[in-house]
Amino acid sequence: MPDWLSENWVFIAVPVLVFLACYVVGLWARRIAYRAFSRWAAAGKWEGSPLIVQVTRTPFLVWFLILGAYVAIHISVLDPSTKALVDKVLVALFVISVTWMTISLAEKLLRLYIGKVERLRPSEALIVNIARITIAVVGALILLDAWGAPTTPIILLLAAVILIAIFVSRDLLVNLFSGFQLAQGEQIKVGDFIRLESGESGTVVDVTWRNTRIRSLDGNVILVPNSRLLQSTVINYGHPLKKATQPFRFYARLHLKELTGLKASNLAELLDTLKKVPGSVIYYHTHNFLEEHQYLTPEPANDFALWVSDELGDEVLGEKLASIDTFGFPTIAALRARIVGVIDDYLSKNPDGRTALKGREFHFIRSISVILRTPYVAHDLREFIEVLRKVSIDSLSFHIFEARLRLQKGVNDFSIWMEDCLGDKDLADKLAYLDPYNYTLEGLRSTIIQLVEKRIK
Repeated sequence: MPDWLSENWVFIAVPVLVFLACYVVGLWARRIAYRAFSRWAAAGKWEGSPLIVQVTRTPFLVWFLILGAYVAIHISVLDPSTKALVDKVLVALFVISVTWMTISLAEKLLRLYIGKVERLRPSEALIVNIARITIAVVGALILLDAWGAPTTPIILLLAAVILIAIFVSRDLLVNLFSGFQLAQGEQIKVGDFIRLESGESGTVVDVTWRNTRIRSLDGNVILVPNSRLLQSTVINYGHPLKKATQPFRFYARLHLKELTGLKASNLAELLDTLKKVPGSVIYYHTHNFLEEHQYLTPEPANDFALWVSDELGDEVLGEKLASIDTFGFPTIAALRARIVGVIDDYLSKNPDGRTALKGREFHFIRSISVILRTPYVAHDLREFIEVLRKVSIDSLSFHIFEARLRLQKGVNDFSIWMEDCLGDKDLADKLAYLDPYNYTLEGLRSTIIQLVEKRIK
């Protein structure tokens, strides 16, 4: 062995020196190239330049090592068949290194730019994986071609697989394409309040490549395929208004009436009973017109005024009782005190009151309300008017009349929410000073909606 080395050291030393020379040249070339690239990147201020340096720094030197090995092998005394085999191995290493570097660089650049586009963030993993697979397949085909393997059948097989995948997932592709159109056109964005042709409405909480998620007014999440959004009529009300610190929860109530067993046949008995009945009785006899005749414009007359005028024939007192403005009293206690005061004052001046005919006495009835929680919640004024269009008149009655009087809030629930949770005192005052007794319940609903719509335009 020492004798062989002494005779053939030149054939070994020269390839090794060439290989080492390529390594040194590679170090020098990388230093020069990256200095120039850094100056160009600093001038252009491209944020992707550090990624290019980070990803290509090691492969750059590897390519010079592969080049050195290639030159060293070709100036060596190896037989041609061995050189051809080594060439294929070196080409394979080069293709693998380039493919790996391209995949890594593409991934980093895609994540960099996708992170800046809010609409693309949910699909980041999908886009990156598609780029990885595409580059890997191209690299594999180049590698197979370098080794002399037939690539045509593989390409045909890949084409067939792609066509089958397209056919199987055609709906998915349509939604992906539609999602791309939505992202490019920015027709629908996260935060927009939209109404679909089917009548569904809500706030857009997410837009992906496949579907759009909408939070409906009852709190449910609706998944709408993107293709459906592009093919149907969609009303986009734009970005949401100021969010309330606390959402408004709509309630409804079932209204029942119950005879108390109490009755009055004259003013003295009426006055005495009025002083001791529960507030639910006062509420019923001043609001049952709204409950039973909500489709008519309410009149400022209560049951006490009607009975005094019709059954006792005392139109003077009946007119005084009818003129009591229910809206002018913040609580039932205050309303009761006013009614009692009018009758008491009248009796002090007219002690000889009339008596109703037998069977025509005034029967005291109390109102029983069962409060029900609805699924509807409003986070801003736009959602508020959309829900207000949907809820029943029982819900409207509860928040306007019962909240003000029976719950002794002194003002309706809507005004309280708008002032406390939205900070809109002006709109809250407009609703607070709106006399609900001058409207039908549907008319009241329309008036409130008009006031709020005017506010948000």
